[in-house]
Amino acid sequence: MTDLLELIKTQIAATGPMTIADYMTLCLAHPEHGYYMRQSPFGAGGDFTTAPEISQMFGELTGLALAQAWLDQGTPSDAVLVELGPGRGTLMIDMLRAMSKAGFAPQVHFVETSPYLRQEQAKHLPDAKWHDDVSTLPSAPTFVIANEFFDALPIRQFQRDGAGWRERVIGMSAGELTPFLTDPTPSATLAHRLDDTKDGDLIETCAPAAAIAQQIGTHITRYGGAALFIDYGDWESQGDTFQAISDHKHVNPLHMPGFADLTAHVDFAALARAAMPAQHSALATQGTFLERLGITMRAQTLAKIMSPSQRDEHIAAHHRLTHPSEMGSVFKVLGLTPPNAPMVPGLTLGMTV
Repeated sequence: MTDLLELIKTQIAATGPMTIADYMTLCLAHPEHGYYMRQSPFGAGGDFTTAPEISQMFGELTGLALAQAWLDQGTPSDAVLVELGPGRGTLMIDMLRAMSKAGFAPQVHFVETSPYLRQEQAKHLPDAKWHDDVSTLPSAPTFVIANEFFDALPIRQFQRDGAGWRERVIGMSAGELTPFLTDPTPSATLAHRLDDTKDGDLIETCAPAAAIAQQIGTHITRYGGAALFIDYGDWESQGDTFQAISDHKHVNPLHMPGFADLTAHVDFAALARAAMPAQHSALATQGTFLERLGITMRAQTLAKIMSPSQRDEHIAAHHRLTHPSEMGSVFKVLGLTPPNAPMVPGLTLGMTV
């Protein structure tokens, strides 16, 4: 039994079943035993690979999209570039390289809670500024990238039961962590989901994600800027998407807490609602977004200077980022800009939510 598993079992024995959100928080962010507090999970040697690790093209094109948003808003000289959950800093390095060609050289700010990952980021970008959360970002035009950030924030799950909802919680049975359902109760915050669900349907909510989107939306509305949220998910939550990844494989999220990455699909409609009065884009697939930004042309240009073996890997990377059978359709992109500002390139303006 791991130390964190023992701690979780002790807490359940003392106070009763815990929400999935509380379980995720302990597993990912416990100061001593949390998954993100102890290691770097990225890349071939980690537990999963993100888009920036697959190809430099991802960072280059997202960087150019935000650089164009900066140009569209009058090239404010005090603008800053913010990444939420920056991993090892790979995405930011690629973005800055592309942005410099557009004359955009902003001060870099990272929102990162892991001491281990902060050290990794500082190796590559020692002049960056670090924040524990978005509340301390500077009062300046702010251009934000969040790639595979919201999926790791703690969720709660609710199952429809008539006009009420039963929460899925984690308790103990025969000495093992086991999911249970609470008794049904009405919920004012879930009243809007009674129209598009039926008995037995399960939905997920993420209060921390909504709070962050609200802060970012308010910030860029007041000071200017733009945001790109890129993650796997859909316009609205539907079904059980709580999952764990270890060594690039799906595992039981209730086994070996602290030794697997826990995630859930993102509810982009909830982010868009929370970010008002900032305007949001229509939700686009990652493949569509990157193709609109010219990834195929960029891929062809890079291929000309590659060896045959490099070219094969390059073609595979392009396919993985854009094809519907890979990351192209599972991952979605939501943009935010101030009211009446041009939308981020690659995206179209969305309907009011």
